[in-house]
Amino acid sequence: MLGKLARQHDPNVLVGFDHADDAGVYQLTPETALVQTVDFFTPIVDDPFTFGQIAATNALSDVYAMGGKPLTALALVCFPEKGDLEILERILAGGLSKMIEAGCTVVGGHSIRDDETKFGYSVTGLVHPKRFLANQGAQPGDRLLFTKALGTGVISTAIKKGEAKEDWIAAAVKSMTTLNKSAAEVISEAITKGFEIHALTDVTGFGLIGHAREMALASNISFVFHSANVPVLPGALDCIHAGHIPGGLKANRDFAECLVAYDASVPEDLRTLFFDPQTAGGLLISVSAKDAAPLARDLQNVGVPAAEIGEVRPSAKPLITIH
Repeated sequence: MLGKLARQHDPNVLVGFDHADDAGVYQLTPETALVQTVDFFTPIVDDPFTFGQIAATNALSDVYAMGGKPLTALALVCFPEKGDLEILERILAGGLSKMIEAGCTVVGGHSIRDDETKFGYSVTGLVHPKRFLANQGAQPGDRLLFTKALGTGVISTAIKKGEAKEDWIAAAVKSMTTLNKSAAEVISEAITKGFEIHALTDVTGFGLIGHAREMALASNISFVFHSANVPVLPGALDCIHAGHIPGGLKANRDFAECLVAYDASVPEDLRTLFFDPQTAGGLLISVSAKDAAPLARDLQNVGVPAAEIGEVRPSAKPLITIH
């Protein structure tokens, strides 16, 4: 819908919504730019505190995906008029715990009455105007690193149906409450050391294929993914086999699969998982071939399970090929 509206022309807008990027970037001075994003959603786990943590982790992720440092946040709350306020308190406490971990100060927020609970944040961060990373800039020959495993969408659907096993839930919750802070710090340090990191995005609601599509179109290149290298959360494929398919996955697949070609050897469950909408998902990094292995090691050394899952090719059809 934004594409149908009149465009504002402000030379200080370094990143707007032209390429469906993760956050906006607005230059204040030659040394400082704001990174701004907003994200909120309905509960995806039963525990209120954990839901708050996941919502905060997810909202913060878009600032990290631009190479920024979160600074302040405003809470967004929709809550039933006759709801238990202790539940709301636990949601807010969970979110605050992750904001504290991120070093991001909650300065206020807004709430409305709503029959359906929703929670999230608007987050403002800082970045140097010449050092932010966008989903535009990937170059042929780059390698693609990914910092988390796929599967939170199908596992969350199984949770809602009461069909998820405890170890599946534990792994998914750990992923969804792990900040991308450490990964972003390693990436920032790598850039100062001269690593050629060309593009960055986080994989969230549009799934791996949806966000890869945005990066490929913005960068005018194509992607090859190696399906055997893509990390998968425990239980994710079991959820697909059992039919725990979220509506968002189906919508993602209907929208983007026309741009994808598969080798016959790629199993159907993995094909499905590539479209799974992620909550607080990992970072997808386009980095030069010479720097890919050192960057992966640096990420792994701080506990980020980075994996090389593909490579960048010149613009071609199909836009995305999966081996």
